[in-house]
Amino acid sequence: MNTASRNAAPLRNLLLIDDDQVLCQVMARAFEARGYNVRTAHTGRDGIAAAQAFRPDAAVVDLRLPDQTGLKLIGSLKAINGDMRIVVLTGHGSIPTAIEAVKLGATYYLTKPVEADEVVAALAKDAANDGVPVDAKPMSVDRLEWEHIQRVLRDNNDNVSATARALSMHRRTLQRKLRKHPARV
Repeated sequence: MNTASRNAAPLRNLLLIDDDQVLCQVMARAFEARGYNVRTAHTGRDGIAAAQAFRPDAAVVDLRLPDQTGLKLIGSLKAINGDMRIVVLTGHGSIPTAIEAVKLGATYYLTKPVEADEVVAALAKDAANDGVPVDAKPMSVDRLEWEHIQRVLRDNNDNVSATARALSMHRRTLQRKLRKHPARV
């Protein structure tokens, strides 16, 4: 879809597919405040059913879902609407999954935590940016710690006590760290 036709018919129907129900609620409210009609689903199967009924022109898909990966959903969503803009979100970002997501037809790939404005910008991207700095600043230690904690928490099904044990950290210390906002890159 070219930029001119998107300006004539802006993306307004958005499907969020993520097993984190709280994240879906927060993101849905944020997108609704930006004028989107939003539907949510928490499994790949429910996401496909919602896409068939709702016919969204954009989707935000979690990479890890209980019944399948977000990578497997891309083709099914594109079969429903070949022009659908798809952003893959993950708390477990890697170069190989980012490459595969784009090859499969995703518009963009973002790592969590992410803000709604970042997702809106990713959905609007039409072309690659060859001006991205190659000598980008590495992530701060605080940000790396935050992302590692989130990954281990997710691996432990959001169980704070199990996560604290896995990180060899006191549970109260972990709870304090989780209450803080994520450090910026």
